[in-house]
Amino acid sequence: MTSNETLTIKPILKRIALGVQYDGSYFNGWQSQVDGRTIQDNIEKALSRFIALPSSPKNRVITAGRTDTGVHALGQVVHVDVPVSRLPFAWVRGVNSYLPSSIRIMWAQEVPGDFDARFSAQERAYSYLLYVGPIEPPILDKKVGYLMLPPGKELNIDFMKQAAAMLIGEHDFSSFRSSECQSKTPIKTLYQFEIVADLPKIYFFIRGNAFLHHMIRNIIACLLFIGQGKNPPEWILELLEKKNRAFAAPTFSPDGLYLTRVGYPNHFNIPEPNLACGLFPHHDLVSIFNKNYI
Repeated sequence: MTSNETLTIKPILKRIALGVQYDGSYFNGWQSQVDGRTIQDNIEKALSRFIALPSSPKNRVITAGRTDTGVHALGQVVHVDVPVSRLPFAWVRGVNSYLPSSIRIMWAQEVPGDFDARFSAQERAYSYLLYVGPIEPPILDKKVGYLMLPPGKELNIDFMKQAAAMLIGEHDFSSFRSSECQSKTPIKTLYQFEIVADLPKIYFFIRGNAFLHHMIRNIIACLLFIGQGKNPPEWILELLEKKNRAFAAPTFSPDGLYLTRVGYPNHFNIPEPNLACGLFPHHDLVSIFNKNYI
């Protein structure tokens, strides 16, 4: 090395996984945008301030699932590569101190370099909370989906359950796919689809290997058509066969949709999400999503 040359020492990057919960009502979805009003932008800015380093492509946050505008999360998982070391709870407290109150880091842990929040995931679980009745309760605004039903009118829950069961397994879900979907394939596998009615609330629990853009909201819209008697349960099979979005129901509201859990291989030791702090019955979430389907 000559006198004019300097030795450049590259920092050793550590990969940190974070569990995230957020109220998506106030943001334009997960993915970074120019206006900065997204979950990703807020987390990256908070991380940058906490570790006192500017944001760069090297410390971009990678997520398990890019949620849409208005969609919430109880069990989102992300990872980021950073050149600093902190205790797990220091990450939690430090990053949270720079986040708005509608976004919270729930846990943090160092993970091996081959862990990827998106590509290491084996399954994703979503929950949808629907309120049905003649009047939408203001206290639940943007926290639940709402279907106006006149007094004395009820959904046929049994028909909805029958149709939901037909979706379990590997299928081409093109009829439930947004035109903006970037997935390489419309073929996905649903491991679980359960509906629990506790009127006027109805809970939908959906679990699969991956989901298309708007897929869950489009499926729920079709199930509600069936529940209202507009179509029979077998209509779901027709939609699967048609593979054409034009034949399905319009996309339903994002307000009641929650990314609930992301499942990884056991050797990564990724913590389970705290499911006790949402609007869903805790025992239902734990018992339903603890079942082994893969």
